[in-house]
Amino acid sequence: MTERTKIADLPDFDAASYLDSEEDIAAYLTDILEANDGALLASALGDIARVRGMIEIAKSAGISRKALYKALRPDAAPRFDTINRVCVALGVRLVVQPVHG
Repeated sequence: MTERTKIADLPDFDAASYLDSEEDIAAYLTDILEANDGALLASALGDIARVRGMIEIAKSAGISRKALYKALRPDAAPRFDTINRVCVALGVRLVVQPVHG
């Protein structure tokens, strides 16, 4: 009989270790945006900010480190201004494209 692995026993996935370049970050955020989930976007930006250094991103975005952590926690709903400032600090920008289909 095959032994089943429980989901709770699996290690947590951390996208941060795969985000080595602006291209990787842009592709990751593009996929996240397609989910249309603000909390997921905040969490993804948090993953990226951890890779780049939260203190440095906070300084570049003009946000306190504490406010950045709060804005980018998984259950957060940050304002667009915060999202935009963090994206600029990360070296990426949000782009609008027409929806086909």
